[in-house]
Amino acid sequence: MALCVRRSYAYSRVDNEDPDEKIHRRAQFLICKVLEQADSLRKPSFLRIRFCRLKVKIGKRMRKLRKSMVVSLSAARIRLYKKILSQLKAWKLLFSSERTNIASLPPPLFT
Repeated sequence: MALCVRRSYAYSRVDNEDPDEKIHRRAQFLICKVLEQADSLRKPSFLRIRFCRLKVKIGKRMRKLRKSMVVSLSAARIRLYKKILSQLKAWKLLFSSERTNIASLPPPLFT
């Protein structure tokens, strides 16, 4: 029985709410929130501005370094592949020439 009694101070839920009104209320809330944050911000200090510029400068240098490392690694990889291929070609020529030399030799006299 106690569960069925409705309290006078309890919140009631709104079942049907207009979606446009809901969006409008949410937008008003966000606008008020941004305005409060703008009021609470104080003028940025000189040190903070310098620190932000330093971070941007360091970030640009890191990006440039990363790009140069990628380029140098890819160039080194290409050089390594070329060297391996040239070695394989040399081995192929060496082994193929040995086979032809063995085949061109006369058969042994004593077996």
